[in-house]
This record gives sequence, C-alpha cells and structure tokens, in this order.
Amino acid sequence: MTVIREIVEQDYMIEKVQQLFHCTVLWCEGRACLEYDSKEELDKISDYIRSNFDKDLLDVFFTAVESVPEDA
Repeated sequence: MTVIREIVEQDYMIEKVQQLFHCTVLWCEGRACLEYDSKEELDKISDYIRSNFDKDLLDVFFTAVESVPEDA
C-alpha cells in the first residue's frame, strides 16, 4: 500500500507549531529558528512535526535553542 502525503509549506508548519505550543519563532537571515522552554516541550514539538508532516524538526527550523530564563 502506498501512502501519498500532501506537500505542506514550511510557513504553514511553523504557524501550526506556534498555535499549538508555547514557543517563539525567531528569524535570522530569513530562516526560522525555534526557541523552546524545556526539553519536554521540544520533544512534543518534534513528535508533532514528525507525526503530522512526516518531517524532522530541523527540516522545518534552521535550529532550535532553549530559552534563557529571565532574571527576576
């Protein structure tokens, strides 16, 4: 059985991630960089992208960096 997946635009994938997860997308020289709050959140985002778009996180985002906590 052949599974055919629709081609999805990168911008759409980024928009869905921003809607569903507490994260920030930073742009550097026109490339999307994911800023996440915890390793657990990063794992959830990665799983979401893999299961819904059949892509790896770094196929969608140039890089992923953990947020630096603000000093109170």
